[in-house]
Amino acid sequence: MVTDTRFLPVPDALVGERLDIALSRMLGLSRANVAKLIDHEQVRVDGQVVMKSLRLPAAAMIEIDMAQPQPPAAPIVGMDILYNDEDLVVVNKPVGVAAHTGPGWDGPTVLAALEAAGMRISTSGPPERQGIVHRLDVGTSGAMAVAKSELAYTKLKHAFKERRVGKTYHALVEGHPDPDRGTIDAPIARHPSKEWRMGVVENGRRAITHYRTLELLPKAALVEIQLETGRTHQIRVHFSAIGHPCIGDTFYGANEEEAKRLDLTRQWLHAVDLRFIHPRTRQSMTVTAPYPDDLELVLSQYRRWQ
Repeated sequence: MVTDTRFLPVPDALVGERLDIALSRMLGLSRANVAKLIDHEQVRVDGQVVMKSLRLPAAAMIEIDMAQPQPPAAPIVGMDILYNDEDLVVVNKPVGVAAHTGPGWDGPTVLAALEAAGMRISTSGPPERQGIVHRLDVGTSGAMAVAKSELAYTKLKHAFKERRVGKTYHALVEGHPDPDRGTIDAPIARHPSKEWRMGVVENGRRAITHYRTLELLPKAALVEIQLETGRTHQIRVHFSAIGHPCIGDTFYGANEEEAKRLDLTRQWLHAVDLRFIHPRTRQSMTVTAPYPDDLELVLSQYRRWQ
């Protein structure tokens, strides 16, 4: 979505009226929709963000950031729907696709693709990421859930925040981790000398990664990962820190020549499943995302080399 800012002088007839009631009359919108604009800080009076109960002063200027739809987005190749009902949709997000728009990103997004497909998405959350209850990095593929109903948004958002949603990742890493299963407990923050990436930093935020080796391959291992925390680039940083970066992740120290030989342009990392309680039916659910073609091809190459 993009925004169009409107400027409305307060009419004499509405001086002293509550902001939400006045805007409802001026814009022809329901008070509920006006309240969302105010709650999301899209409304300012004389340049100041205010509460919906504000009594409008005389000669004031109201600014409203109105969301406008973008042109229809093209379908995203490889973004399969893994689960869909009235409350939520789970997609297999491809690499190179962001969850939503944001500073510095004008490429394809999950939200734009779902809206272009005519799917109704929850209106809860900031305008540019309505319905988003969790995210995957642009460079990571796999299972990602989006809320369609307000009930699903509220319950899933809380579930993710309270770490009641299970997330399993698979990574193909350089070398063979020793031990073959374990926990990496190392704090993560912005790298002190390379601000454009993250690193294990003594005064960083605590980060905990559990892993177990699924398959040993020539000079590589397929590992299953469970996150206890959700720091930026956590899996990539932790495995790089123990000397086993994800295959193809040259950003965090993977072998560049190997990445070129494999024709792999991103890290071998995939969110293989989500496990959660359905917000309406209360049934336990597991949604699984198959590997995309590029990761499947690299894995098959390593298996042939045995």
